[in-house]
Amino acid sequence: MVGKVYLVGAGPGDARLITVKGLQCIKKADVVVYDRLANPQLLKSMKLGAEKVYVGKLSDRHTMKQEEINQLLVDLALEGKIVTRLKGGDPTIFGRVGEEADLLRKNGIFYEIIPGITSAISVPAYAGIPVTHRDMASSVSIITGHESQDKLDQSIHWDKLTNATGTLIFMMGVAKIGYISQQLIAHGRPATTPVALVRWGTRAEQETLIGTLSDIEEKVLAADFKPPAVIVVGDVVLQREQLMWAEFLPLFGKRILVTRSRSQASELVSMIEELGGEPYEFPVIEIVKSTDPQDILGIENAFSQLDQYDWIFFTSTNGVDFFFQHLMEQQCDVRALHRARVVAVGPATAESLKSRGIIPESLPERFQAEGMVEMLTHRLEAGQRVLLPRGNRGRTWLPEKLTEMGLEVTEAVTYQTVISGEDDDELLRMFEERRIHAVTFTSSSTVTYLLEIMKRMGIEDPLQQLEGIETACIGEITARTAKEAGLSVGMIAEEATLSSLVQALCRWNNNTHAYANF
Repeated sequence: MVGKVYLVGAGPGDARLITVKGLQCIKKADVVVYDRLANPQLLKSMKLGAEKVYVGKLSDRHTMKQEEINQLLVDLALEGKIVTRLKGGDPTIFGRVGEEADLLRKNGIFYEIIPGITSAISVPAYAGIPVTHRDMASSVSIITGHESQDKLDQSIHWDKLTNATGTLIFMMGVAKIGYISQQLIAHGRPATTPVALVRWGTRAEQETLIGTLSDIEEKVLAADFKPPAVIVVGDVVLQREQLMWAEFLPLFGKRILVTRSRSQASELVSMIEELGGEPYEFPVIEIVKSTDPQDILGIENAFSQLDQYDWIFFTSTNGVDFFFQHLMEQQCDVRALHRARVVAVGPATAESLKSRGIIPESLPERFQAEGMVEMLTHRLEAGQRVLLPRGNRGRTWLPEKLTEMGLEVTEAVTYQTVISGEDDDELLRMFEERRIHAVTFTSSSTVTYLLEIMKRMGIEDPLQQLEGIETACIGEITARTAKEAGLSVGMIAEEATLSSLVQALCRWNNNTHAYANF
């Protein structure tokens, strides 16, 4: 049976700018064939077992020639696979989708073209430049700048183009900026016409260079301004001074590695995105319900005495979640907890308890085990019984301290923190190209396992690879683990919460004046 090919526009770079249908095509594909301009974060949505094939292109070198890409799509479809060809921007605007679709048609392979948000319009928008404006430009032209000078002269009627439209958008034209400027001036555009080059628009590397037709080439050379970039020519460029907005976001320009488990990363990812940063998810741990026979025996023993405990200490939201999962599986009545006073380590854990109808004691001043004991020093008494639902890698300090104080502690290992089985070629490429600016650690396990996985991925010296990348830890315990591992810790959240961690990132980026101009 012949498969099917989806020719999908991935949008300009920001992973959130892909269309709903485009994302659906990624999720159902057996194979995703993607290029350099498609955000690799989108690949995290692929189904388990799907294959990814990188066919990225640079102006001077190609991983795979276009003819080979065309044939690859045919071959994969003839194997009966659902194939998603993921292209930056919109596939119909200088994306060579016509060539790919034509060969598919000739081979009897059904395909769909899924439009994407073109970088020709969206990238200038992220730089605060509307490509049309009621008082400045009522039309726009999109032109390729990728051809040789001879081909540009053959395909572009400079005399007509110069005067027939308000705004000119040149794609893939950085290397030809001098020639483009010369031709526009020679055919009637004033040398003082504003020009903007926006590099890697909507991504962490976004950079904007402003000039005029007369001096933009000199500025490009002086700044060593590299592709990919969109070139905007016209008076609309002047709007940037009033309308620029992305640069004012607190985490603008920063790509931040999120190492939290995939099931828990979404809140941190959303916070980073909302503040203008670009998160890259690489979960180094997985949180799974404990099924170890010894653990289950301990849980059954603990649950058989639920009405005998004076205290229950929850040191994480995971502890809450998996405690109640096991409670349901053991068919235990939650009313058996009526005698126990419940303690939460911090606000997130407290909210998780409240959502289940359990109101915990007041929160400690320090959101860690030490803070819990400090808060209850005068209420904990020798002989009292304590239940401590926890994970397999939890700190030993709390049960040891409570035992030392004369309390009878029962530990129930309700979940396991295990190392992720994922490797990530894209992350390797980002490390090599120094495109990660900061890494976040939300537990000691994320520190330990990131270093282990980096070695597994072939990085001989993870500490050396992480040099120059800022390290942000959610609390002192995690920071201590990072330091003991040899990492330099640049940020520690004032409170052990995600919001406090993100605030530390904003202070590091020195962009707290973000909305001063609004």
